[in-house]
Parts: sequence; structure tokens; C-alpha cells
Amino acid sequence: MPKFTSEGFEIAYETYGEGPPVVLVHGFASSGQVNWVATGWVETLTEAGYQAITIDNRGHGQSEKIYDSEYYSAREMAKDTINLIDHLGIGPAVLLGYSMGARISAFAALDAPEKVRAVIFGGLGINMIHGMSNSEEIIEGLLSPALSSVTHKTARQFRIFADHTRSDRKALAACMAGSRARISADDVKKISVPALVAVGSEDDVGGAPEPLAELLPQGEVLVIERRDHMRATGDPQFKTGVLAFLQRHP
Repeated sequence: MPKFTSEGFEIAYETYGEGPPVVLVHGFASSGQVNWVATGWVETLTEAGYQAITIDNRGHGQSEKIYDSEYYSAREMAKDTINLIDHLGIGPAVLLGYSMGARISAFAALDAPEKVRAVIFGGLGINMIHGMSNSEEIIEGLLSPALSSVTHKTARQFRIFADHTRSDRKALAACMAGSRARISADDVKKISVPALVAVGSEDDVGGAPEPLAELLPQGEVLVIERRDHMRATGDPQFKTGVLAFLQRHP
């Protein structure tokens, strides 16, 4: 994968296809390959005439691993997405973020509105503002010597996923400790570009999409029926809804 330097760190990315650019920002413990290629998102977007650009967030995938939580606030990580848009000379671009990637995308849209054409918040509803209540348990689960000793439901889900993706669990623990900073309701109200909030109907991690969409000046809602946080990512309902949203906001 090609890499570039952002804020002093090596960040990996990949580009696919040609057309209006969509930057794909993955979730916690994932990567561009796992979140967007393996789930068919890149294929869906390129076949629809878009250029799909994946980024491995700092501490994830093939990007540089950092063990200091100071460098993992969502606002700091958003700089990597903004810098990638500049590096490729593709702005303004659509941002499609999932879970942690949605929070990162929100800060990118807030801090660099001239570089963001529209934004999709996948897997994160009103908990974008409320934050996660299980972060300490997730950190403990990531740092636990063995999966068998992780009993907390959400922590166990993330530990299994981290093991599945062969992630650096120490870097992920630092990321979880640093990326918990919330975005305020007042800041969400300042995100003026078209925004789609897409959350699974069974998602108890991201929270309800409607309250977040109501705060956004151009907010829309997509409920991904019968899907929880982990299973909504590659669901056809999600893809169809996003393509329709992009067609409504060319």
C-alpha cells in the first residue's frame, strides 16, 4: 500500500477506480481492507462510478503504530483524513465513516468544511455525542493475556475482532483511551454539508440515528434493519441507501 506522512506519522491508503471521490474511514480495530474491501464496499462504489479511497487510521492496518493515547483523539485522527485529501488533491470529497470512523469524519467535516462535500455516519448515532460507556472494559479486554478471561460482552466482541484482524492490541488500547473525546451537540449543528446517519436497528453500540440526524442541518436517517453494530457494515441495505443518498446530493 502507498503511504504518506501526516502529522509526523506514516499513514497507509489505497485508491480504486475513477470518478467523484469517496474517502472511506474505517472503525476501531479494523482497516481499509477489512472494513471496505472485504465487505464489498469498494466494488459497490467503483461500479457505481465513484473513486473509492481507503485509509488505515493511525495505529491500524499498515499505518504506523503509536502507543501514546495523546495522539488518538478523534479530532487528531481526523487530520490524517484531511491531509490525505490534500495529498491526493481530490477535495472536496465525500466521507464515509463507520463507528470510530464516523466520529473522525464528523471532526473532519467540522474542521475542514471546504474539503468535504457530504458525509455518511455509519454505525454511530446519538452516541457520537454521548460516547461509549464500555471503553474501560474494552481496554481491559484488549490488554488481557487471554480471550478466555474476557467476560464483558462488548469487550469480548472487540477482543475477538482485534484478534481476527491480527491488530496490535496495545496500540488499539491506546487508541480507545484517546479517541473517547465526544463531539458536542453544538458542534454537530455546525456540520452544514448533507449528512446521512446509518445505523443498524439492533445496534446498541452506536445509539439511535434519529436524534443525531435532527441536530444536523441537512441530516437524513437510514435504519439498517435486523443488523447490529458488527453485522451492519457490509449489509446491502446500507450500500443501497448510501448510493441513493449520493445520487440525491450529486
